[in-house]
Amino acid sequence: MRLSDFDFDLPRDLIAEHPARPRDAARLLVVPGAGSFEDRGVRDLPALLSAGDLLVLNDTRVIPARLRGKRGDAAIEVTLHKAEGAGRWRAFARPAKRLKAGQRIAFAPEFSAIVAEKNEAGEVLLDFGVGDAALLALLERHGEMPLPPYIKRPKHGNADDRADYQTVYAAREGAVAAPTAGLHFTPGLFAQLEARGVKRTFVTLHVGAGTFLPVKTEDVAKHVMHAEWGEVSAASAAAIAETRARGGRIVAVGTTSLRLLESAAGDDGAVGAWSGETRLFITPGYRFRTADMLLTNFHLPRSTLFMLVAAFAGLGRMKAAYAHAIARRYRFFSYGDACLLERVPLAAIGA
Repeated sequence: MRLSDFDFDLPRDLIAEHPARPRDAARLLVVPGAGSFEDRGVRDLPALLSAGDLLVLNDTRVIPARLRGKRGDAAIEVTLHKAEGAGRWRAFARPAKRLKAGQRIAFAPEFSAIVAEKNEAGEVLLDFGVGDAALLALLERHGEMPLPPYIKRPKHGNADDRADYQTVYAAREGAVAAPTAGLHFTPGLFAQLEARGVKRTFVTLHVGAGTFLPVKTEDVAKHVMHAEWGEVSAASAAAIAETRARGGRIVAVGTTSLRLLESAAGDDGAVGAWSGETRLFITPGYRFRTADMLLTNFHLPRSTLFMLVAAFAGLGRMKAAYAHAIARRYRFFSYGDACLLERVPLAAIGA
């Protein structure tokens, strides 16, 4: 497929700069496998799901991974994107052309990093010279939340984003981008879902900044995904198996949860306990084995995330859904509204 197949026009004023307040006040576009779209709200989820359904949520926690420092007199901004252990992180640097291996970037009097490697496309390997726990503490003091580039903020960020760009159930530190579909949930919404008989389980995928990298090859198959670390516990795998055995539906909350489930699934669709890195790149023609439904935000044109939802529900169907959302002025991207998609069988998409 060609990159241009995934393009669409989006008015700039539909890009959400701030989240809905409260979180579950966001709008929700229901996209069934066939038939008309339905304009609802996130608060309608208990009525849209059934007793015995299982929500699979990504409990990763976003760290303040954007740093502003100096190499000598030159200002340098870095965004961490992948932990390598022992206080070393791969990062995107701007302007990277000013950096060479062996140079030091100072972020604060007590906080600096050595450029251990310099690679292509502005990527560097930084060695902070401290343990992982100490590094996280330094990031909390000196880092900024790594908001995607289409959300505009003052130079040193907005204090509200520390809470806004984090799910209420975030537990395991390591992401440098939020699993944004989960931003819509509140304790009250969870209580209503529980009363409905909808269960939930958690998996972890540490979302990397590579999720925002543009696809630069017109031939989509030539795009290379950045690796992200994830884990499905034995308890979560068991919950998924039990739901399947009872005839309940698996509802992936976010593309990150869905990619992780697909990475952990066997050819028969069974999800087992799993941990490791995934580079899974899902495009139309992919045969899904796990989730029956997907709750997700509205994604950028020409992005790997829009390609994934097109694979899940059909490219033509998703282009029509996005046109519907634009016409009715839904809010787009990380802080925007959501859609609830039913999976369309691959045979039906190809028909």
